[in-house]
Amino acid sequence: MFAKRQPALAGPAAVDRRTPSAGGKTPRFSKGHIAAAAAAGLVIAAAGGLVLVVAPGGGAPSVRVALNRPKPAPAHLAPDAGAQAFTLDSLGLNQAASGSSEPDASAADTAPIEGTATITVPDGVDAPDAGAGPTAAKPGAAAAPALPKRPPADPLPAAPIPGVSQATAMGPLPVISPDGRTPAQVYARPFKSDGRPRVALIVGGLGLNPSATRAAITQLPAEVTLSFVPYAQGLQGWIDLARANGHEVLLEIPMEPQDYPDNDPGPQTLLAEAPGPETVKKLEWLLSRGSGYFGVFNYLGQKFVGSDNGMNAFLGSLKSRGLAFVDDGSARRRAGGVPRASADSIVDDQLSAEAIARQLTVLEQTAKSRGSALGSGFAYPVTVEVAARWAAGLSQRGLQLAPASAVTRR
Repeated sequence: MFAKRQPALAGPAAVDRRTPSAGGKTPRFSKGHIAAAAAAGLVIAAAGGLVLVVAPGGGAPSVRVALNRPKPAPAHLAPDAGAQAFTLDSLGLNQAASGSSEPDASAADTAPIEGTATITVPDGVDAPDAGAGPTAAKPGAAAAPALPKRPPADPLPAAPIPGVSQATAMGPLPVISPDGRTPAQVYARPFKSDGRPRVALIVGGLGLNPSATRAAITQLPAEVTLSFVPYAQGLQGWIDLARANGHEVLLEIPMEPQDYPDNDPGPQTLLAEAPGPETVKKLEWLLSRGSGYFGVFNYLGQKFVGSDNGMNAFLGSLKSRGLAFVDDGSARRRAGGVPRASADSIVDDQLSAEAIARQLTVLEQTAKSRGSALGSGFAYPVTVEVAARWAAGLSQRGLQLAPASAVTRR
């Protein structure tokens, strides 16, 4: 999907201290030694006291987090001089990180650097999930400003809508109604252009982590499209909740990546070399997990989207069922006679608040130069928080937030 980071798919908010850490290293616990003699015991006890003073977290688990310097935005898409740019300062996130609204004069380059950082967590405290928040708060730092209030939105009609769903032994399957209505039409969020450039955002990987899923549904504006994993427990309930909050929905389809099976997207993955009927059968199983989505989104699939046989079967099945196909940019050259859109960028490919803000600014410039733009991201807490703040100021910056369906084309 969006440059997937597989361990984050399940999205636990905390890492069990008895399991490998985020950087792939097993957390280290210091081991005490029993003194062989009373004198040695006194020496060890004194040394232990010194360790507690110098390194209070010495006996605690560690989390290793990769740090990568994001690539600078292309010059032709950089914000115009004098334009009101979307920045961390405008979000108040710098204030949350430093305890002051004034920028840190010593931080001439705030982009993350190459390498890894080790975060030591005191015993009894859960280790943080890498990227679980926009910044690591310093001791005594001011709390992050409250998220902007989510604009009210009318709920979308409950699924399944009569006429565009067919009951099968596997589950409900989308179909084109006798009067010609398609699921891509009836399940899309209604949109009316106001003439300004349109910016759309998809947030995916939803359904496996309840807290992350609920946060995306309730904190993001209704115009943000949500994409759900087909294996999620209670998938239909999550789709229903998303639509009740005004969000249109996509269903993620696992597709074969280049390094399959070492990197396995999950059961019923669509394979590049599989016969067409097998691809259709797997796709129907995935589509039958729920109803209420206007189209599908790829999960991985770099190898599958390059297969003519696989993609012809896949797109032919979508067309017969009246569904749209939206991708993360990897299938940009594929058409197929269905409503289509490809993301212009993955906004959280670099997992920091600053990098995400930068990508969203580039997305705005793309929309202003081309008329519309589509970004995709994953349901990391930092992504949801930055996206919610970003969307709140779009109108003031001369753009209109649109659902992904509004930027699809045949």
